[in-house]
Amino acid sequence: MTEKAGKTGKEPGAGKASTLTRQGGIRRTSLLDAAETVLVAKGADASLRAIAAEAGVRVGHLQHYFPTRADLIKAVLERALDRSLERLAETTGLRTGRDEAPGRAAPAGPAADRDADPGEVVADPGEVVAVVLAEQDDPRLVRLYAEVWALAARDDEIAAVVREFYQKYVAHVEAFVRQGRPDWPGDLCRARAETFVALVEGAALLRSGIAGSRSAAMDAQLGLFAVRLLRGEG
Repeated sequence: MTEKAGKTGKEPGAGKASTLTRQGGIRRTSLLDAAETVLVAKGADASLRAIAAEAGVRVGHLQHYFPTRADLIKAVLERALDRSLERLAETTGLRTGRDEAPGRAAPAGPAADRDADPGEVVADPGEVVAVVLAEQDDPRLVRLYAEVWALAARDDEIAAVVREFYQKYVAHVEAFVRQGRPDWPGDLCRARAETFVALVEGAALLRSGIAGSRSAAMDAQLGLFAVRLLRGEG
């Protein structure tokens, strides 16, 4: 016989489980914050031990959430992608949540109050490009990616994580391109998306000063070609 719910209508222990879930989420966030800090500061020397020390926990506690360094870096990259998608949603109305098909734009905010055609491009490509490039003004974020790329060049497990991350990134961009050009074959939309990601990610090294210098002329040309890729222009 199962125990009956109390007067509140909740199952016994439901409140405790919810509290534990919240605490677990807070701990997980703290560990990811520590991982970002150590990755930016130490790069290849960003061991689980160093990250645990930064978070003020034992290595075993860290591994309860992330058994390997590759698991931890995967979570760091996924959180970075989620943050980027949320910034796009807040700025442009482009909603591309994990619970939807990758890159499928759904009305957010004022756009949600109107009947939208399923193929309608909610966000303007120019706005999308502006948001993406604005993220490169954060030197810590660019350094984080640069250090992860360097780790991926030497560690096959981390390389697999990075490839999976960029596959998801490309899938979001591909779906956006397809909305604007539903007449295009899928392989062309994907090629445009891959080119967009390659262009923007490569530009991060130059625009951040890591591999070159930034100029207003380069920014203008970069934005122009990035928008053309998203709009399906020649």
